[in-house]
Amino acid sequence: MVEGFSTGMMGDIEKSIMKKAELFDSSIGRYMMRAMLACFYLTLGTGIAVGLADFTEQLAPGWGKIGYSFMFTWSLVMIIYLNAELGTSNMMYMTTAVHRKILPWKKALAILGTCILFNAVGAVVISWVLSYTGVFHQVSTDHFLVTAVAGKLAKAPLQIFVEGIFANMIVNIAFYVTMRMKDDAGKVLAIVFLIFIFAFLGFEHVIANFSSFSLAFFASGGHVPGMTVGAVVTNIVLATLGNYVGGGLVMGLNYSWLNNGKTSYVD
Repeated sequence: MVEGFSTGMMGDIEKSIMKKAELFDSSIGRYMMRAMLACFYLTLGTGIAVGLADFTEQLAPGWGKIGYSFMFTWSLVMIIYLNAELGTSNMMYMTTAVHRKILPWKKALAILGTCILFNAVGAVVISWVLSYTGVFHQVSTDHFLVTAVAGKLAKAPLQIFVEGIFANMIVNIAFYVTMRMKDDAGKVLAIVFLIFIFAFLGFEHVIANFSSFSLAFFASGGHVPGMTVGAVVTNIVLATLGNYVGGGLVMGLNYSWLNNGKTSYVD
């Protein structure tokens, strides 16, 4: 464990790592619940996003994606401001923790694995409950949600992996940017504009896919074109690997290394 903290953004990251590790050690049940809450908020954000997108498509074909991308961004606003534990941001935190010798790799892996697992549990639970609401009770196969998920499942493996890299780079850029800002309005605007990028471009984010895949399955009664066990597992595995490269290595390890030098050029 480190005895002191760095200054600036890296210091904030180190303090967050210690806070996560302390909660994990003292009350793993509370940590699991914070991980589940991340996907409660993410699934609610996905729900309003696809609902607005489907409605917009009926009024103005082609504009649904814009509505979806804008409303989806509020998922991360809720996650950040309500201190939920998101697996893809923890890829950055835990890689930084190992590189800076704050946590041993086994401990960091245990925290990250637990977070991702209970993100998935939270997504399944809230999606199942949400499927009983009027808006998502037996949606048709041409609903924006179903067609969007079918499109994700039809992607080539390399495309999923590469899009996973970019998706989690953007998510962690949003975390970094909000650490540097003091004004809440500015933080929210930064999150909205940054997450809009990955949502509009349709990049692959494994935790978001937990929510969209689960909601599409329950809301359609399992009638999602191309949704097979093999297709879902392929997407989840490759998106996870891509997300780790983007968030864990490109953003986490890279910025930890950049801020390890003996110069005044630090973040």
